[in-house]
Amino acid sequence: MVLIYIIILIASIALWADFSRSGSIVKDNRTGLEWQDDIEAFNMYWQVAIDYCESLSLDGGGWRLPNKNELISIVDYSVSHPSIYSEFENTTSGYYFSSTTDVDSIYYLWYVDFKYGDVNSHHKSYHKYVRCVRAGQ
Repeated sequence: MVLIYIIILIASIALWADFSRSGSIVKDNRTGLEWQDDIEAFNMYWQVAIDYCESLSLDGGGWRLPNKNELISIVDYSVSHPSIYSEFENTTSGYYFSSTTDVDSIYYLWYVDFKYGDVNSHHKSYHKYVRCVRAGQ
């Protein structure tokens, strides 16, 4: 019974997803968010990741580091290595920063592991990958 529930849940999430790709940008047609997907991911510190996104000039700029919920919204739990929708071509199976600080400590933040889609908090001083987001243009 549990297995049937999990299969139905995964199928309904997959059917709910609606992404499209144009050049180096993936658009979430449900939310209107646009995601950077122009390069293979690379590791950096959290503040460097924030600065990188804010200075990104891809397609006119306006980019920022996504919050935890935005980052979770692009996880595809029906696949792994990486756990992300197929419209994203440049994703490493690793930890990606969010801009969301953990409420239990200002020194920790939330990240998403795109190997399996796990969500955890970790100290801000560690390197993680980055994927920038912006409101639809």
